Amino acid sequence: MRETIRPELKSSNPPADTHWREAIRLCSMRKMFHQEVTCELANYERNVNRAIHKYNAYRKAASVISKYPTKIKSGTEAKKLDGVGAKIAEKIDEFLATGKLRKLEKIRQDDTSSSINFLTRVSGIGPAAARKLVDEGIKNLEDLRSNEHKLNHHQKIGLKYFEDFEMRIPRSEMMQMQEIVLNDVNELDADFIATVCGSFRRGAESSGDMDILLTHPHFTSQTSKQPHLLHKVVQSLEDCGFITDTLVKGDTKFMGVCQLPSDGDKVFPFRRIDIRLIPKDQYFCGVLYFTGSDIFNKNMRGHALEQGFTLNEYTLRPLGVTGIAGEALPIDSEKDIFDYIQYKYREPKERSE
Repeated sequence: MRETIRPELKSSNPPADTHWREAIRLCSMRKMFHQEVTCELANYERNVNRAIHKYNAYRKAASVISKYPTKIKSGTEAKKLDGVGAKIAEKIDEFLATGKLRKLEKIRQDDTSSSINFLTRVSGIGPAAARKLVDEGIKNLEDLRSNEHKLNHHQKIGLKYFEDFEMRIPRSEMMQMQEIVLNDVNELDADFIATVCGSFRRGAESSGDMDILLTHPHFTSQTSKQPHLLHKVVQSLEDCGFITDTLVKGDTKFMGVCQLPSDGDKVFPFRRIDIRLIPKDQYFCGVLYFTGSDIFNKNMRGHALEQGFTLNEYTLRPLGVTGIAGEALPIDSEKDIFDYIQYKYREPKERSE
């Protein structure tokens, strides 16, 4: 696990530089708190404690602190932000004062917790599977490779490409991947609609994987499933060499591995790719949901309820006086959803809250 880094600045005149050095130290630590520490605590709560509510709380706190226009100087100041409660504020004070957290130090020193957290970084290994493996004495990559017979197909692929999957995908690379997929889909059938969602659509400079939503007029919530639509796209991307491995292929969702073609001597890393086939009449609710962020989606669902609607990744429905949802409303764009619930439209790049 990463150790907490405490900046050390050398000076020929320490007394004169004391305040300056302390300011830089605190500045670095504040940034580290919401970027690394909260992420590590969040992953611990999700992977080890299975406390999803605490995981979400840490993620929300990290998000609101990172967007605060000035540096947080105390837990009291942080607590004024929506999403930062008393307990997280206490941890901020402790971290600013000491440069570390007792809870985090304890987690890092606990071999079981550290091992579970690490194994969940392998694609296909969730918290329950990680705990089972750790109970069997499997705690690192070397152990996994020595016990590959205990892994399922997805986990074996995750182990095979572990180092590549750990690397973020630069936006420039995502743009090339998007071009390959959209061009291929359009050549197959111009009636296909495909959107690359996730943090990429929100304008992020890097992404963890490629998440594509796909639809076609022949597939709606009123028709039978149309798996051939998804499989045709996957087969075409395999034929051109872009998709290299399959993790899971169902009627409406494909999970796999892709790789950009080599550019001269440059060989690109293998990347994770998911493609979801969505009914045409549910497509834009899906695009909104899978664009995110998680916190933005939660806030929008809450506003929808206040306005008398229920919103999820499939539909937007009005709620009757009894609280029972009515028929799904017709949606032809993301903006339709915003308009129905009287929520000011926000471009994807404005949804990373």
